[in-house]
Amino acid sequence: MRVRRLSLIASLVLAAFATTTQQAAAQGGNKQAINPPNARPGGVLSSAVRVGDLVFLSGALGTKPGGGGLADGGIEGQTRQALENVKASAALAGVTMADIAKCSVFLTDVANFQAMNGVYKEFFPTEPPARTTVGVAGLVVPGALIEIECIAAAKK
Repeated sequence: MRVRRLSLIASLVLAAFATTTQQAAAQGGNKQAINPPNARPGGVLSSAVRVGDLVFLSGALGTKPGGGGLADGGIEGQTRQALENVKASAALAGVTMADIAKCSVFLTDVANFQAMNGVYKEFFPTEPPARTTVGVAGLVVPGALIEIECIAAAKK
């Protein structure tokens, strides 16, 4: 039953994305890159991209702001910091954690799933977004244990 419900949610998110993308194309495109004021010019990614009513948030690692390295505290600390980084990107794009409809979580060790879930619940205590969690061989920052990317539905 749960798989069917998650499959339905994923289908709805994809349908909303397709509809929004088609609307954007019909309007001559309304893709808007969103970056913090201190973003490097000519960077290879945007912190977030808004297309119509959807906001796509780039993957967030558990890195401290200002280049302070990875958060202390293992998977719990990195998960908390990654979600704080998601929250900051969301705010920059004009959405909140409550607006997030879908998250993808990448773990370098699936044994960290339960510990990650404990912290994740703090940020999404009610009506959590649809989520995919996968194990990966590694992330681009050495020692990073988690990366989280999200899609939010912006208010009109």
